[in-house]
Amino acid sequence: MTEAPQVKDASTVAVDASFAEITQRRRGRIRRYFYERPRAMDAVVVLCYVLLALPTIITSIAEGKWLVVALLLMIAAVLMFRRRYPLQVVAAVVLLEVAAAILNPWGSNVSAGLWFALYAVASIRKRSLALVVFVAASLPLSLLYLFMWTIPSGMDTLQEVPENFHLINNIATAVTIMLSNLLATGIGISVRQRREHEAEIAAWAARTTHLGKVTERNRIAREMHDVVAHSLTVMVSLSDGAAVVVRKNPERAAEVLGELSRTGRTALADMRRVLGVLRDDSGRPAPLTPLESGHNLSKLLDGFRTAGLPLHYAHTGPGLPADPAFELTVYRIVQESLTNVLRYGRSLSRVDVQVARDADLVTIDVHDDGRGTVEGGSEPVGSLGTGQGIAGMNERAGIYAGIVTAGPSKRGGWAVHAELRWAGDKGES
Repeated sequence: MTEAPQVKDASTVAVDASFAEITQRRRGRIRRYFYERPRAMDAVVVLCYVLLALPTIITSIAEGKWLVVALLLMIAAVLMFRRRYPLQVVAAVVLLEVAAAILNPWGSNVSAGLWFALYAVASIRKRSLALVVFVAASLPLSLLYLFMWTIPSGMDTLQEVPENFHLINNIATAVTIMLSNLLATGIGISVRQRREHEAEIAAWAARTTHLGKVTERNRIAREMHDVVAHSLTVMVSLSDGAAVVVRKNPERAAEVLGELSRTGRTALADMRRVLGVLRDDSGRPAPLTPLESGHNLSKLLDGFRTAGLPLHYAHTGPGLPADPAFELTVYRIVQESLTNVLRYGRSLSRVDVQVARDADLVTIDVHDDGRGTVEGGSEPVGSLGTGQGIAGMNERAGIYAGIVTAGPSKRGGWAVHAELRWAGDKGES
């Protein structure tokens, strides 16, 4: 009795392909064939009903009861529309079944048409409605047989029929009709529940896929912000510095220009890596390996020193966890903090960067003693800021159950404090 749903829920339209393939494989070849071809399934249902009613059709033809044959064929024809008009089909089948039972009470088709009609209702409509329809559709035929006192032809009333045969036989027939119809309704309800479960899983898969895409877009946006904002800020500072010292100290100018070139090449490599994610048909993000790609704190700090920041760095506690994604998060937070110092800081004499680890807690502190504008506030003309730096750092820290705070320091200047929690190997020292 497998059927394809008439209307798919909107949330199941954009389901991940792998989920659809798994669902199709679980159905098997035969079920999948009829699931994809509902009209073929309707033809099979009609054929099954005709086979069940065939003995009645043959005997009715032999006895000349052509009206019974017509009624049975009408039931078979009506069942072709059970998918589109389930309630109307149930009503029509009830009337035709009762009429056929009155004309030929002991046929082989008793209640068979109702099985398929009630199943269609239960597999499409709500369970409460299906149960109401089951009771309403089963009562006429059951009551007809319960109070029918007709003796089957061929039985001798005096010798072959036991006492109370009529009552026992009619009760058994009525109960059989009710139970068989209830079974058909129960199967339909079970099929509908399974479909709803598959639809819920499909909707969950669609939401998960969409959330994954949104998360990846946010990650790419953060990477692009860090690459562009940091690299351009440093390159502008280096180029300005080179223009100032080129005449007074050519060797120093050459060093600054070399750092400018290295910053540009690193930015270009980062851009290619990030854009490579967009071109990757597999959807896998580019590997986050800051150490292999030259992204480590020492080189980062050296670049900012060359750009003119008076940096002092300190690390306390064990080393950072050997996890590329965690290392990159620390790297980007320090990078963004120093970029803001370079961009906004004025009258700087000292910038302190401290990274500390205590068990699973890693703290990052960046403090300068200068004066400047608050990020997101009034910025000098030509500023490269977008006002999203602190928000981006908070998003990164949130991945490791951390938080980033930034604001004016009590000691003067600007301070950034970040906390990250490493939930990896507890046995790491």
